Amino acid sequence: MYNALKQEGYCCMTFVDCEGTGQYSDQEKDHISDKYPFAEAYRVIKLEILAADEHVKKIIDTIKQNGRTGYQGDGMVSISPVDEVYKIRTDEVGILAI
Repeated sequence: MYNALKQEGYCCMTFVDCEGTGQYSDQEKDHISDKYPFAEAYRVIKLEILAADEHVKKIIDTIKQNGRTGYQGDGMVSISPVDEVYKIRTDEVGILAI
């Protein structure tokens, strides 16, 4: 999926290795967390992409086309508004900072 997003011009993303609970886990395949065994937490990767509104649909389509396996755990996409962006190094603000 990363390579497909990169080919579409979306090179800047953050991967967060985390653990969570939910219907996305496959109990026969996934490893239950040693850190949170009481919650039956499973390892997941959270992908974060900051993008302008006009790019959101293309990003979602790319993720759906390249991230779908048909098994539990394929993931989900949530979209959150960002009020403002500041790039510290260059002092750019707003869309220029993305």
